[in-house]
Amino acid sequence: MTDAQSFYGRWARVYDWVANAPGVASWRDRTVDSLALAPGNTVVEMGCGTGANVPALRERVGPSGQVVGIDVTREMLDRARERPARSGGAVHYVQADAARPPIREADAVLATFVAGIFEDPAAAVDAWCDSVGPGGRVALLNFQRSPSALAAPLNLAFEGFVRLSAPGTRLSRRSHASAFERRVRAARERLTERTVARRYETMAGGFVGLLSGTVR
Repeated sequence: MTDAQSFYGRWARVYDWVANAPGVASWRDRTVDSLALAPGNTVVEMGCGTGANVPALRERVGPSGQVVGIDVTREMLDRARERPARSGGAVHYVQADAARPPIREADAVLATFVAGIFEDPAAAVDAWCDSVGPGGRVALLNFQRSPSALAAPLNLAFEGFVRLSAPGTRLSRRSHASAFERRVRAARERLTERTVARRYETMAGGFVGLLSGTVR
């Protein structure tokens, strides 16, 4: 957790720019739609970063709903709080470990690009499913290498991307990308075990995968 705080604290402004880069908004909208939010719902984003997803979440839950953003890094939350207020539900930012969230009885949980950084991603997914309980929706959005043969050159660059974007250097002494994908796979497998009415889709030529489901 200390590694993550230090890393993301240094790169908060750059992270904010990347999270709002052209094309990313379409991934965000599809991910938020997968939660099937309704007016009045409470939705929690685990590892909310600089709050790029918050406007779309607020729009879905409406004025009577709530959005809770959890992140371990104070600098990220400071950037999130600087975003101009927009119409929609109330927003609360909490500095906490997203793997052990202080949340109960939410209607939905969103986790974008964070499953691959946890030491025990399956346990984190368990905590998220427990936060919503039966009938709640959970969605995981993650980067991955593309299965397309045409993507081979970019897959080679994926290793460098993971090394630059992940805190610490302990993912693997060999391939950071392989270790990262093992963690993402563990998170997805646990979400598959815990949910029904699942949906999996890919974006960005297969480099982004979205898995969502309803907790049993």
